[in-house]
Amino acid sequence: MSDRLYIFDTTLRDGEQSPGATMNQNEKIRLARELENLGVDIMEAGFPAASQGDFEAVRKIAQTIKHAQVAGLCRAMAADIDRCWDAIKDAKHPRIHTFLATSPVHMEYKLRKTPEQVLEMTEAAVKHAAKYTSNIEFSAEDASRSDWDFLAKVAETAINAGATTINIPDTVGYAQPQEFGAMVRHVIENTSNSHKAVFSVHCHNDLGLGVANTLAAIKAGARQAEVTISGIGERAGNAALEELIMALRTRADYYDIETNVKSEQLFPTCRLLSRIIGQPIPANKAIVGANAFAHESGIHQDGMLKNRETYEIMTPESVGREKTDIILGKHSGRNAIKGKTTELGYPLNDDELQIVFEAVKRLADKKEKVYDADIEAIILEEVYRIPDKYRLVHLSVQSSDVGVPPSAAVVMEINGIRREHTTFGTGPIDAVFKTISQIVGRSPQLKRYHVNAITSGGDAQGEVTVRLEENGCNTVGRGSDPDIIAASARAFLNALNRLDKMNSEG
Repeated sequence: MSDRLYIFDTTLRDGEQSPGATMNQNEKIRLARELENLGVDIMEAGFPAASQGDFEAVRKIAQTIKHAQVAGLCRAMAADIDRCWDAIKDAKHPRIHTFLATSPVHMEYKLRKTPEQVLEMTEAAVKHAAKYTSNIEFSAEDASRSDWDFLAKVAETAINAGATTINIPDTVGYAQPQEFGAMVRHVIENTSNSHKAVFSVHCHNDLGLGVANTLAAIKAGARQAEVTISGIGERAGNAALEELIMALRTRADYYDIETNVKSEQLFPTCRLLSRIIGQPIPANKAIVGANAFAHESGIHQDGMLKNRETYEIMTPESVGREKTDIILGKHSGRNAIKGKTTELGYPLNDDELQIVFEAVKRLADKKEKVYDADIEAIILEEVYRIPDKYRLVHLSVQSSDVGVPPSAAVVMEINGIRREHTTFGTGPIDAVFKTISQIVGRSPQLKRYHVNAITSGGDAQGEVTVRLEENGCNTVGRGSDPDIIAASARAFLNALNRLDKMNSEG
């Protein structure tokens, strides 16, 4: 009989620490629901003591999620633990996740504590957490650079104090697979009370070994894996959930491990995250990249035509990459659209459904084919985006190659008040951005501009992502439209709305 592996997803916490991956509260809740639908066992909702915004987001997620455990991260300090519990106490299955560094370099230079003091702090922190719940996870930060026997002492101390999960992180991505597997095995075998806890690993990808180290640890006895969607996270990121799951599934003969994750939801979940954080999935990304199931070599194509197994070790369908069908258009009714949004995993209320219905009708007048990806883009832009202070009403752009500089005429609303302006730019999109900036009286810096075709064909809807910086604040804006210039204007305004919200919360 296969062993059971618990999947601990930390996209909402460690993943959000990835540069440019900040999410607002509504986006976090949407992603949390998708993670529950995916089948993760535990989701780490955030670091409640980090800020009031993080606390509120964790609390809302805890109140929303019904089946998965909801964890909050906290330092091994009473005040942090109290704050964490206040945020997660309304969850159906709350977990306190506390951590303390155990490597010589961290203990000496960061904590300025002796190993004996770290053992005392570990015991005190876990005992304090145990006043609130029996579901406690303790992490030995920088475990991969710690003394193995000291790690076993820390684990034993934490378990005696009440911890039910012991996490052994490769915090800086330093470990090598064989070495890390041996360390995990050593700690489990030399912790006298190891049978009372689940041992977990959390591997970073600084050397590109996050998934490899996680798999080695699983072979060594770890039964919880801490991962993120698409491997996002601090620095080079974390072990990617989709890569781990498909390695376990594709090589079930080798690992003999089962999870609750629905692999068919992997691609939809990665795609949702991509749109929320405004970072496209790289084409060569394992499992979910555009090239993951593409074959250009003539030899490969010949083999695929004869038998797909010659060059594919898994099917596109197994990760949710089914070909989209054209089923919606200008003649589709509300019930058809409701069925499609439900199928795509977006349970909308009547008002939200009406917004999508009207947007689909408008889009169907502009393009011949409406794909699932178009519907998702509409939902994310029209339903799940933050309320707009700035709204585009009309846009007209003039561009020429005969020496006349491009110009843009923009009509927009600011808190419902109509404003309009025209100005020139070095290109049509630059003219649009300058016109909007002059209307709103702001001068944000454009740090990144990215265009992606959501669907195929000459009438494909374009998705534009921009990153703006203003007064030290960075944010991402997204916009989609069959007209790239209109999509660019929407993305720029979306980013301005986000900056405005960040400033108001600050």
